[in-house]
Amino acid sequence: MSGKTRCRIAITGIGLVSPNGNSPSEYRNSLLNAVSGIRNIDLRYIGRVHAGVCAFDTLRHQNKRDVRNGTRAGSIAIYCAGEALNDAGIAQDSLVKDRTGVYIGLTEHGNVETENEVYNISRFNYDIKFWNHYHNPRTVLNSPAGEVTIKFGVTGPHYCIGAACAGGNAGLIQGAQQLELGEVDLAIAGGVSESIGTFGIFASFKSQNALAIHDDPTKASRPFDFERNGIVVAEGGCLFIMERLEDAVKRGAKIYCEILGYAMNSDAAHPVLPNAPTQAQCIEKALRKAGLRPQDIDLVSTHGTGTKMGDAQEVQAIKQVFAQCDDSQAPFLNNTKGFIGHAMGAAGALELAGNIPTFSDNLIHPCMNLDNLDQDCEIRKFVTGSPLNAPSIKTIANNSFGMMGINSVVIVGRHEPHLPPNETRTTVIT
Repeated sequence: MSGKTRCRIAITGIGLVSPNGNSPSEYRNSLLNAVSGIRNIDLRYIGRVHAGVCAFDTLRHQNKRDVRNGTRAGSIAIYCAGEALNDAGIAQDSLVKDRTGVYIGLTEHGNVETENEVYNISRFNYDIKFWNHYHNPRTVLNSPAGEVTIKFGVTGPHYCIGAACAGGNAGLIQGAQQLELGEVDLAIAGGVSESIGTFGIFASFKSQNALAIHDDPTKASRPFDFERNGIVVAEGGCLFIMERLEDAVKRGAKIYCEILGYAMNSDAAHPVLPNAPTQAQCIEKALRKAGLRPQDIDLVSTHGTGTKMGDAQEVQAIKQVFAQCDDSQAPFLNNTKGFIGHAMGAAGALELAGNIPTFSDNLIHPCMNLDNLDQDCEIRKFVTGSPLNAPSIKTIANNSFGMMGINSVVIVGRHEPHLPPNETRTTVIT
């Protein structure tokens, strides 16, 4: 057994775009009051599908020309970054721009733009003179993060992390690591998704019989429920302002929580099918990095997407990790995708943002549409129906898993102001 010390990382700002809210408070109220953001849309080549659709003011932080020449993912990222900076009390002209980094997790990028361009020139006998001159910068993988740097004049590092549906967590992890290494002093980190703009994603899920179908779109996304029948694709984004705790305290910042631990690993098994044992290993690895035991986790924010195998495998992983906990020690569990659908690369970041307020009010938002728990997903302490007023929530484990067998877990904790900000946490590694 050995000990390793590391600096403490704080989240000091949150900016988000979701199908049921465009600010942390609006989004939180929707989660506590069963407000769905899922509706029907008509999609080219496919027809009517359920989707989590965002409606936000793209001109709040951009002008019309920037919106026209940029991307939907870029507009989402810029809105989230601008709102997060405002929330953190950081003015654009006060940014130390070469010491700020932008790290955005994605599931995919460029499909929307390419599909639209191919469709556009098809109406002109495929004459490439009608191909948009901005196509290349729109479709490079670093585009959404790059659009943020151009908008806010950030000259530090920027890149996007391709981590499938673990992307939101991956962006957070990258931001934390860059702060720990001293590469930057401020990280704008999280995930974004423009997935509802591409028929390819819907078509692929539909061909796999993995696209949710229901008479009522607000009831289509139902992770862990016996009647679940697939995924509802959603767009959205959430970016966090992250700082070393000592710097945040020095400038008098509002501190939402601290990053206690994180982990990523790979199933190395199948491109699509999840694997409970390696998911469990990822949770355990994050616990070790945080220096915590399973019984120290108060809430698990589940990844559950609404697929039969995916939900069941995640429950098996959680049961394996927390098997030794009695009823009083076992964590509560909730899920966000029933409200907004699966926001792909943004999912993990949005789900964490929805649970962070629990540190202040101890209210855990429930799973939406979990009316009849599938016996393959049987586990203790799912929060269903109404919000749960918990005795005390001090730690949250945020699960996000993705295609190609990529797994991620981020553990956050309530900020304890009585600990000196320059006191490093000691992580016990076994």
